[in-house]
Amino acid sequence: MEFEEPPEHTAIREAVRDICKGFDAEYWRQHEKNHEFPWKFYNEMAAAGWIGTAIPEEFGGGGGGITEASIVMEEVAASGGAMNAASALHISVFGMNPVVKFGSQAQKEKYLPRVATGELQVAFGVTEPDAGTDTTSITTRAVRDGDDYIVHGQKVWTTKGHVAEKVLLLVRTTPLEEVRKRTDGMTLLLADLRRPEVDIHQIDKIARNAVGSCEVRYDGLRVDGSDLVGEEGRGFKYLLDGLNPERILIAAEALGIGKAALRVATQYANERVVFGRPIGKNQGIAFPLAEAHMRLAAAELVIRQASWRYDQGLPCGEHANTAKFLASDAAFFAADRAMQTHGGFSFATEYPVGRFWAESRLMKIAPVSQEMVMNYISEHVLGLPRSY
Repeated sequence: MEFEEPPEHTAIREAVRDICKGFDAEYWRQHEKNHEFPWKFYNEMAAAGWIGTAIPEEFGGGGGGITEASIVMEEVAASGGAMNAASALHISVFGMNPVVKFGSQAQKEKYLPRVATGELQVAFGVTEPDAGTDTTSITTRAVRDGDDYIVHGQKVWTTKGHVAEKVLLLVRTTPLEEVRKRTDGMTLLLADLRRPEVDIHQIDKIARNAVGSCEVRYDGLRVDGSDLVGEEGRGFKYLLDGLNPERILIAAEALGIGKAALRVATQYANERVVFGRPIGKNQGIAFPLAEAHMRLAAAELVIRQASWRYDQGLPCGEHANTAKFLASDAAFFAADRAMQTHGGFSFATEYPVGRFWAESRLMKIAPVSQEMVMNYISEHVLGLPRSY
């Protein structure tokens, strides 16, 4: 086993940190407050080539694996940008994975270079109001019309739907009651969002407001047949194929938030003087921060194992899910202790810890809940009866 970070990975960290230094806590506070997409940050990351990290070199990307992408996303979150920064990039860095793996050559040549340069913003449309985690119950329907598809339906929590040009849209091409297996009959389309048949509204949220989450209604949207990803009816398989790398990237982003929270909490504990001494002298402050550090360190090892296994083509479902569970838990613990360390000032938006706290709490819910991770481990690792 080798635990020393390869020089090329250290170089990635340093390069990403250099860019992120130009976007301080005030930048993110203002974009959160104003619900404003961080275009300057996005464009600088794109210009440096980081958005295309995991896109093959032949299509203008960096040709890296999930390990390299996870390091980029960890550093972005750890810079203090947290989820507002990470979510601005996440779908572009990872979301086109179904096209990379299952798309036609024409699709790859048409779309991937534009994603790699940051020119093409893409969203992911999966979740529906009445389906939630039960993806097989989606009702958004695509009906054949010649070579094209006509789409009707509704999605929620479509991140970046308000700024994206295209959406990877999961639809039913065969109604649920007509399929042999619930996972059959779902199809992935690369649809246009900037069309009159598409109605987009941002959802009011308690956090991560620099990057909008949208409710999107599709009323007769025509999708060109050439924008069918892979084969009709196999969309759920393509979705499942991308779950492990998504969990790994989310885990890395949670790790970054936890590191950011711990960094500002430690600084505050050293500088804040009460009763004539820095509050960091008190074990009631110091011990929880020490515990936060250890939890984050343990989660980081699992993330590295998971990403290595994925990049080596090895089974990694257990490891990717475990990484997501442990990292989001460790991140929230660190952010919560950062809140406690700051005391009353934690509720002042002047300090970033409240944002870290709310955004790290989101990581325990999305894109998969902690409970669903435990369902996976219980059934697929321990061999216990399926509970749902």
